[in-house]
Amino acid sequence: MSLRQNFKQLPFIKSHSLFRTFSSSSSHQDPYSVLKEDPIDICTSIWVKSFSSPSNFTFSNLTGFLSKPDLWALAYQRSCAHVTGKFPPRNALPSHALHSLFSLQTAVVHNRFKWNDKANQILRSPNDKPSTKLVSKRKLSAMMESDDPCFQDRVVQEMLLMVLEPIFEARFSRKSHAFRPGRNAHTVIRTIRSNFAGYLWFLRGDLSEILDDIDADVVMGCVEKVVRDKKVLNLIKNALRSPVRIREMGNYGEKSRNKKKRKSTKKKILNENEPKPDPYWLRTFFDFAPEEAAKIPTYGYCGILSPLLANVCLNELDQMMEEKIVDFFRPNKLDSIWKHSIDDRCHNPSWPEFVPSSGKEKTRKMEYIRYGGHFLIGVRGPREDAVQIRKEIIEFCERKFGIRLDNSKIDIEHITRGIQFLDHIICRRVIYPTLRYTGSGGKIVSEKGVGTLLSVTACLQQCIRQFRRLKFVKGDKDPEPLPCTPMLYSGQAHTNAQMNKFLETMADWYRYADNRKKVVGFCAYVIRSSLAKLYAARYRLKSRAKVYKIALRDLSRPLRENSNNSAPEYSDLLRMGLVDAIEGVQFSHMSLIPTCDYTPFPRNWIPDHEQVLHEYIRLQDPKFFCELHRSIKRQGLSLPQDEISEIVWDYKTLGVRRYQSSGENELNNGLQKV
Repeated sequence: MSLRQNFKQLPFIKSHSLFRTFSSSSSHQDPYSVLKEDPIDICTSIWVKSFSSPSNFTFSNLTGFLSKPDLWALAYQRSCAHVTGKFPPRNALPSHALHSLFSLQTAVVHNRFKWNDKANQILRSPNDKPSTKLVSKRKLSAMMESDDPCFQDRVVQEMLLMVLEPIFEARFSRKSHAFRPGRNAHTVIRTIRSNFAGYLWFLRGDLSEILDDIDADVVMGCVEKVVRDKKVLNLIKNALRSPVRIREMGNYGEKSRNKKKRKSTKKKILNENEPKPDPYWLRTFFDFAPEEAAKIPTYGYCGILSPLLANVCLNELDQMMEEKIVDFFRPNKLDSIWKHSIDDRCHNPSWPEFVPSSGKEKTRKMEYIRYGGHFLIGVRGPREDAVQIRKEIIEFCERKFGIRLDNSKIDIEHITRGIQFLDHIICRRVIYPTLRYTGSGGKIVSEKGVGTLLSVTACLQQCIRQFRRLKFVKGDKDPEPLPCTPMLYSGQAHTNAQMNKFLETMADWYRYADNRKKVVGFCAYVIRSSLAKLYAARYRLKSRAKVYKIALRDLSRPLRENSNNSAPEYSDLLRMGLVDAIEGVQFSHMSLIPTCDYTPFPRNWIPDHEQVLHEYIRLQDPKFFCELHRSIKRQGLSLPQDEISEIVWDYKTLGVRRYQSSGENELNNGLQKV
């Protein structure tokens, strides 16, 4: 796959030459004539420049990127996709929208842009209807007081995100996984399974206060370490320090209640370009988001730029913890792992969860990972070390971010009690595996071993609490399913299809949990029982048993009311194409549920797009080709096919026995020399 194809999926762009700003006075000029560059090429150049620069390099001239009309066109396309649900082609953008877009570009470049300026909007949303009539005072005041962000603010945020994200991504720590391309909660779970075996004490920290609110000076201080461009910094500073409108509490509560009453009785009709709301199964799955992933930062009018700024601030903590990890390491030769170096591994890398047993003296080591405003630290050593680390983190956050944390925000727990992180329980158990290895002389030796196995399981109690909050079940210890009332007026085919998508997503969410079969089976039982109660009420069948008797266990048979005997058969309607085929509810048997994915995860894993970047930068370096040319001249060009051909030729000409005997002679000669 070429580098260009890899970067089509990344939302960022750049170029090398400055463009003369498209003036609003030249309205007779074709706006498409200024769109001459490919935004993907500009994006690639930004990423390559960011990852090839040293970590202490500062970007002092980013205004040229703000003058790129191709970048603004792409930012407009992405904003339209967010508002309308469709990504408009570049050649289908209306001319009047491009003229307004380039006027917005001029205002940004010449420092005339104001955030949330709803009274003087330069660029309007494609959903706004063009109107030449004057706006009434009532509509104008409602528009000014509404919390809906301006469309032109979204375009500017997209523009800043495309320029700034590759710059900071090259400097972010590998220990952070939230709000970053190529990283998600699954990479956190896999990293914990691969790298957190052998730790005894765990610190689980909550820094969500930073995601709620943070001092603008703190954010700007972290950004200015890398970005020195004054126009970009002023845009971010004005977005952070925008005044917050405080509502008067007088009769506002009564007005909001009246609005709610009116909205509850009136059905909403979507506009022509308005995107459809998320389907029921997707909204239900989003409601299952764990505590660590439920909160998204919002700073002033930064909008989609806020998660990046939060990572920029929390990257200071990541860098501090990486230095602590190196300083904390004290190897011990009597331990079973990490005897010599910090990356040393004495057990099987294909089974990183298992740690052989060791004596009382252990290597002092620490590991750290962060997802959003929550972090997890594993400590191999006494509890006093964990207490000292917590004290240092509290002092650092107070000194750097200006927030005061108490001990309740950073819990210290032992591995035997189980640590909950991202709705998964991290614990260990003692096992006695049979270890097989190759001894001297090529003999396979089998012996009984003992050690601890890191276990990452889904929290079933948390799953029950989420179902209870969404009114799928009632009770805690022995939950009883409730009918799925939001799907009361949907057909059986549509309801089953929605719930199947939800179950597929839940099965994928618990993909790396040891008890994946158990927790997904419980989710399938709740959904299937909830639908059975719903169908019993809808078709007047009185009980779930009658529903299962007619529709089978997976609810794949059609149901209808007993009183409506004159209705045509479902098979006839399906043959005529008047109804949809009914899918059975998935995972009705335990054998249909997939097992846990135990694929080994590399210790120093990086996403695919970063691997492509590093490989591309290495290939662009002329020193690499010089060294490669020298090695070929010195050693010759050897292909794997040539080595295989030599082995096959030796076996054919010398024979298997003679080949083996020569190997045995070499081994005996080596033993005699020793």
